Amino acid sequence: MDWLDFLAVQGTLKSLLQHHSSKASILWRSAFFIVQLSHPYMTTGKTIALTRQTFVSKVMFLLFNMLPRLVIEIWKTQQWPQDWKRSVFIPIPKKGNAKEHSNYCTTAFTSHASKGMLKILQARLQQYVDHELSDVQAGFRKGRGTRDQIANIRWIIEKAREFQKNIYVCFIDYAKASDCVDHNKLWKILQEMGIPDHLTCLLRNLYADQEGIVRTGQGTTDWFQIGKGARQGYILSPCLFNLYAGYIMRNAGLEEAQAGIKIARRNINNLRYADVTTLMAQSEEELKSLLMKVKEESEKVGLKLNIQKTKIMASGPITSWEIDGETVETVSDFNFGGSKITADGDCSHEIKRHLLLGRKVMINLDSILKSRDITLPTKVRLVKATVFPVVTYGCESWTLKKAEHRRLEAFELWCWRRLLRVPWTARRSNQSILKEISPGCSLEGLMLKLKLQYLGHLMRRVDTLEKTLMLGGIGGRRRRG
Repeated sequence: MDWLDFLAVQGTLKSLLQHHSSKASILWRSAFFIVQLSHPYMTTGKTIALTRQTFVSKVMFLLFNMLPRLVIEIWKTQQWPQDWKRSVFIPIPKKGNAKEHSNYCTTAFTSHASKGMLKILQARLQQYVDHELSDVQAGFRKGRGTRDQIANIRWIIEKAREFQKNIYVCFIDYAKASDCVDHNKLWKILQEMGIPDHLTCLLRNLYADQEGIVRTGQGTTDWFQIGKGARQGYILSPCLFNLYAGYIMRNAGLEEAQAGIKIARRNINNLRYADVTTLMAQSEEELKSLLMKVKEESEKVGLKLNIQKTKIMASGPITSWEIDGETVETVSDFNFGGSKITADGDCSHEIKRHLLLGRKVMINLDSILKSRDITLPTKVRLVKATVFPVVTYGCESWTLKKAEHRRLEAFELWCWRRLLRVPWTARRSNQSILKEISPGCSLEGLMLKLKLQYLGHLMRRVDTLEKTLMLGGIGGRRRRG
């Protein structure tokens, strides 16, 4: 069976599953005919009774047997079925005014059958990605995540404050970063980084002659050609964009630059999570020099800085900056990866914010918690699964004081009282509430567990950036007292 037969079976099955039985008689007969063509032993002249379930199972069995053959054929010929090059884009509002198109991002939906081949390509590329990318890039890396970069920035700011050093940080935001990737420049970058020509050719042919439509609640557009960009929601996009961004930073000379924060004989001047880049230095002049180098190299490969969303945070004196006639805003705190980073490294505001977010989630659960059909232990597990993770996000690098301990304890008791529908005017002790709930591990105990797990995770690893920043010294003198 060739590709056309394979795609016909795939498309027929997809259509059959999307339509009701009243509209699927023609589709059913055509799909049954394809199955008969694919399996000659079924054409016995006898009536074959196929239910919807057995038909789908037979077609899926057909697909799973044909898919490896198709993948091998693509690998040899380096040619892709056109259906696998098509994408359906769904616009998703981020924040701000939903009437502004700039406040939307798009995610791409592609053929499910293509994802097996893309996972194979991703696995082949990963060894080169790990070799080429610096450890300051934590986005879409094995064993790394947002909590690592959140902890890294907090530790750097805390050490700088402890040893009386000024720190200047710039949070760079690119305008539509993934949509502005130039394909021709991307292939040249892959070749310069030593990616095998066979993989590069496969990727080039995959991205050639791409088509897409935009689907909204009002309908869909016509098919249009896609000439650039790494599609969000695409399996290979994070891997390819990491290489693209790594090329920019390498050409900007950040690895050789003297500007930065020196910790444990290592110079740190940038931290990256996918397209979110953070530059840091000990003086305003050094930071501005780093920013202009990154801006220049980014524009060479088609990426432009979004000056309105690029922010500067400083613990020392700073003047107003202007880039291309636009003023770069100076802030005292910045939301990085879902956590608020402050210039003084204080976590109290961040803890208050997470407690407020936890209260909102708890209030939204009222309709469920009031139900008499759900048992109390189930409600307790629901609170632990939905409310507590919101509060504890990023807690691995929090510095807790007595006031924060009291707030956490008060929040947990507020949750249990709300779950039991006990008003604040009721004369019930906290001990009686905890005895009725039997929560097991408290919220503070959960946070301690997460901290210890993360500490053990770092200590078991060898020569990692997080371990260096956590244990390394920054130099200088502490304040008296």
